[in-house]
Amino acid sequence: MGLRSVFDASAVRTEFDNSGINTHFIPLIWKYLLHNPNCEWEDIPSLPSAAYTLLRSKFKTLSSTLHSATDSSDQVTTKMLIKLQNGAFVEAVIMRYDSSLGTLGGKPRPGGLRSTLCISSQVGCKMGCTFCATGTMGFKSNLSSGEIIEQLVHASRISKIRNIVFMGMGEPLNNYTALTEAIQVMTTSPFQLSPRKITVSTVGIIHAIKKFHGDMPNVNLAVSLHAPVQDIRCQIMPAARAFPLHKLMDALQEYQKNSQQKIFIEYIMLDGINDEEQHAHQLGKLLETFQVVINLIPFNPIGSSSDFGTSSEQKVAIFQKILRGTYEIRTTVRKQMGQDISGACGQLVVNMPNKRSGMNAAPLADIEDLHH
Repeated sequence: MGLRSVFDASAVRTEFDNSGINTHFIPLIWKYLLHNPNCEWEDIPSLPSAAYTLLRSKFKTLSSTLHSATDSSDQVTTKMLIKLQNGAFVEAVIMRYDSSLGTLGGKPRPGGLRSTLCISSQVGCKMGCTFCATGTMGFKSNLSSGEIIEQLVHASRISKIRNIVFMGMGEPLNNYTALTEAIQVMTTSPFQLSPRKITVSTVGIIHAIKKFHGDMPNVNLAVSLHAPVQDIRCQIMPAARAFPLHKLMDALQEYQKNSQQKIFIEYIMLDGINDEEQHAHQLGKLLETFQVVINLIPFNPIGSSSDFGTSSEQKVAIFQKILRGTYEIRTTVRKQMGQDISGACGQLVVNMPNKRSGMNAAPLADIEDLHH
């Protein structure tokens, strides 16, 4: 257990500094590991000899292993089950989009196949949202920044990743230090992702939202709102009691003023609970002064005992029409991806194997590409 992931940036920098080794070697090490799975420290060329000794004694090339990768029947989604060195499992999901489909201004759209990776930030989640399978696991542990980055390393060997969404297991802003350190690594060499292609989703941790723009400029913020009034929010999201809606809205107003960035609003459609016309009007009034994109998410049942039903397509269409027509708010409906492998929104959960039955990954969390 003593060896850490070499992708734990602050740990590896500290050790290099203390040993007098130039930290500019670190991105070169990461780049080599990215392209050479299963290599040993000795295989990496041109490091000072002290670096090899240090790496051997303190770090692992990867602290996690890809336990399985399951493709959806349409090959659009791949769910990765990743085993951490403490024996726990997390899930990450690759979603592929063809951005060249359709037209832009009458011409074929630029681009082509691109992949979004949905990343987990914790094992389990303490937020307890009643419509999300991850919430049923309870909270087990925070991931280190290296364990967060390693999900990208595993995914990059399967598909070229262009977008990252922190919508997997866990509440990212409850693991703030590891989250921000991981994002800093993702936006530098060798990963070189644009911060504008990274989205962090939160249930609304107010004190963290207040820091977020200053620490992570240009990274997108998505808020799992799911209800237009506090009492419905508390009913389906127990954590909402700690973050009253009016205080959350104040924090988002301040965030938007400082960042000048759009906020993405996620809204899961639960039949008869938050999907009536009155709720659409309440949501429209709540958000009409903001620059937002609302993403309506059809509910994915989590097991046969679910207390919730999926809103009808007609209800979703009426809801969208009110938001667009009356309040002129850009509103999208999430395309369902990965339901057949329990990789869709709200379905990420890992059933821990007992000693005999081996691994059975059951239904988990919140997934999407917000940049198209």
